[in-house]
Amino acid sequence: MIYPGGKHALRDVELNIPTGMFGLLGPNGAGKSTLMRILVALMEPTSGEVNIFGYDIRRYRKEIRNILGYLPQDFRFFAKYKTHEFLDYAARLSGMTNTRKRKQAVESMLETVGLFDVRERFADKLSGGMKRRLGIAQALIHNPKVIIVDEPTTGLDPEERIRFRNLLAEFSKNDVSIILSTHIVGDISSTCNCMALMNHGQVGFYGSPQQMLAQAEGKVWRLKVTGDELVEIDKRYPVITTIPSGAGYWEVQVVADAVEGFTAEPYTPNLEHAYVYYIEVANS
Repeated sequence: MIYPGGKHALRDVELNIPTGMFGLLGPNGAGKSTLMRILVALMEPTSGEVNIFGYDIRRYRKEIRNILGYLPQDFRFFAKYKTHEFLDYAARLSGMTNTRKRKQAVESMLETVGLFDVRERFADKLSGGMKRRLGIAQALIHNPKVIIVDEPTTGLDPEERIRFRNLLAEFSKNDVSIILSTHIVGDISSTCNCMALMNHGQVGFYGSPQQMLAQAEGKVWRLKVTGDELVEIDKRYPVITTIPSGAGYWEVQVVADAVEGFTAEPYTPNLEHAYVYYIEVANS
């Protein structure tokens, strides 16, 4: 994907997305949102092919939109609608013309996402977590085959974030593909069996979280250093954590192929370590 002026937002992106939860991980500006907009037929790629359940996105945009559910990062509501009214409106837009069946679907979906008790509340008066749940409800109301959610847990408190992830995981059991685009590592590690890591518009890794984690073995180090040494280490290596350990010393975790000039011991990586390694070291 090339923007005016010659900037490559995406380059040589090749992905095979299976059913279930698929994680698209990467920092802000990595190209994730551009890819999402292409997949939901809001933007046409300058080159390449996109095929969704047998439909070529250049030729069958309407058909693809009929099987897609989309929750954008900046999802907004009409202030005049109550919660159930907004979801009914979304259902009508998706092609549900039978009033009785639409009402049943709306009530069932509100129950599913935990919003039935607030169905009479105006949508723009819901809490942040409730708004995201209503957002996913409108994406799911027409039983799509592909669901795309862009940064869905940003700004949510930990409890609501877990609830939202569990909600997506439950829907992923219905033989659908859910693409979760995020920069939050925890959203991927707890829900996705397959993932891709994007950086600078390219795919730096494709596989399972466990495979990505395995490739970070031997790349994470723990050191105990003084304040002056910490300044030097911060210049030379990506620092993951710094914890005061008393008497002017710091316990530090860094990612690197090797640490030189300091006493360091290997540390067992987690997915956040692996993410920083790929972004800061492997693809630098």
